[in-house]
Amino acid sequence: MSAKIIDGKAFAATVREKVAKHVAQLKTQHGITPGLAVVLVGEDPASQVYVRNKGKQTAEAGMNSYEHKLDVTTSQEELLALIDKLNNDADVHGILVQLPLPDQIDSDTVINAIDPAKDVDGFHISNVGLLGTGQKSMVPCTPLGCLMMLRDQLGSLSGLDAVVVGRSNIVGKPMAQLLLGDSCTVTIAHSRTKDLPAVVGRADIVVAAVGRPRMVKGDWIKPGATVIDVGINRIDAPERGEGKTRLVGDVDYDSAVEVAGAITPVPGGVGPMTIACLLANTVTACCRANGIAEPEGLTA
Repeated sequence: MSAKIIDGKAFAATVREKVAKHVAQLKTQHGITPGLAVVLVGEDPASQVYVRNKGKQTAEAGMNSYEHKLDVTTSQEELLALIDKLNNDADVHGILVQLPLPDQIDSDTVINAIDPAKDVDGFHISNVGLLGTGQKSMVPCTPLGCLMMLRDQLGSLSGLDAVVVGRSNIVGKPMAQLLLGDSCTVTIAHSRTKDLPAVVGRADIVVAAVGRPRMVKGDWIKPGATVIDVGINRIDAPERGEGKTRLVGDVDYDSAVEVAGAITPVPGGVGPMTIACLLANTVTACCRANGIAEPEGLTA
């Protein structure tokens, strides 16, 4: 068998269309335009590209985009002052501080200075706690995107056996909480799990987010399982020429695609969903701030 390829680009485009529709309704029915503020400290090239894409897609969805680009020497106090200003700006419904931050700034302090209601990354300790206890929260974008794709592919997830390979605070742990919320039986595995292939091999759903290129092999996968590959790893690609590289996931795609029922590719799978869900979270935050019913299909 050969797996169905889950097209993350196409699915993300559908999510962005839903976002744009809700934004238009907020404007016409309530006179409100959702606003997303993105803060970039320093000149990390990858971060610059990411922030530029966020701004472009925010504007395309009809939302207000506020970009704050700060010098790499910016102090923690200066950054916290900006966050305080954005927290108190009624036109800003979502705040995202691009990571990583320079060494002189403590990331946890900055993240937890953001108003939890505007924390569209879902990293604030309050949102982490709310998600962990099954309450309404802002959900991290990448796990939210994974959940949306799983629901689209499988319908009800109730009773399915899910294994999350990876225990990070950004993906692994919140992904497990979301799957529990959809009544899966969930195992969090990682690089030190004993007999990892056997653990993965019993799963109906495999979410790979361990940060090791091609770690999860095709012969680990239960035939017909749905595989969501969150990994983005750059490896040498001598077949493309000297010094060339390519992106691969945490799953050995070539072998897994012959066994799985459905699988996300890398690139073109989970990646495009992250910004789409950031936009969705901003709309959700805007609705909550104004006592408006949240959009269906854009939240967990």
